[in-house]
Amino acid sequence: MSKEYFKNHDLSSIVVVRGGGDIATGTIVRLFRAGFPVLVLESGHPSAIRRLVALCEAVYDGSAKVEGEEAVRIRDLSEMEEVLSSGKIPLFVDPEGEAIHSLHSRVVVDAILAKKNLGTTHKAFPGSYLIALGPGFTANPSDPEGVDCVIETMRGHNLGRVIYNGQALANTGVPGIIAGHGADRVMHAKAAGILTDVKKIGDVVKEGETIAEIRTEDGSLVPVPASLTGVIRGLIRSGFPVTEGFKIADIDPRKEQVKNCSTISDKSRAIAGSVLEVVCRVLLNS
Repeated sequence: MSKEYFKNHDLSSIVVVRGGGDIATGTIVRLFRAGFPVLVLESGHPSAIRRLVALCEAVYDGSAKVEGEEAVRIRDLSEMEEVLSSGKIPLFVDPEGEAIHSLHSRVVVDAILAKKNLGTTHKAFPGSYLIALGPGFTANPSDPEGVDCVIETMRGHNLGRVIYNGQALANTGVPGIIAGHGADRVMHAKAAGILTDVKKIGDVVKEGETIAEIRTEDGSLVPVPASLTGVIRGLIRSGFPVTEGFKIADIDPRKEQVKNCSTISDKSRAIAGSVLEVVCRVLLNS
């Protein structure tokens, strides 16, 4: 987005996006490129796996860039306009969404993808149009515990469908099939401790090859072997404290997909298009 675009721009149309993971990032980038000022709200310790395409990494590094669009962490909401005026996306650590009240945000997108509602409801944010991604939400404008619409996030015929009454498909817990691989391409911690990466996102690995290690409380090292041969598409940040069973890595069996580790996925783009559709309807036709 041009550095000049948001200078003296009407910020009444600002869209607040809760979450900055890879799916959320697709939506953030799409809205920003379409000309809407965006504020990203994140937790203090985001746990994105596909970190090369997750703007939430700005929480740790101060800034993060995905497909040319840069998010910058701000320490106070007073910095928001300056960041927008520089052609960048402000990101603020605010897990409870207090900024939504301060800004009187007309549109809020819950893109946390927690598979449950962590507090985005009409009761919590009256006056805001609420868009939620994935399961855990009920689209019902008259329900104090509901939202205005839900976007389907399950791969398949209905991916990206806007639901104005009801819920998205329930989480199956089974990852989508890629080249014949499903559950085995997603890896979870076998022990609790501090994870240190041995390999990097984009590395091609063989099944059984160590991609990370977990140092447990008693000081022992638990190796994390690759679950299959392929490209490391996602790997949790080195130094992150994990619990047993925590999702820590994602391997794509298609070794030719290295370049796609740093680009927004088809799924994320499909969802983003639907969010943009709703945002345009709400902000441009009212």
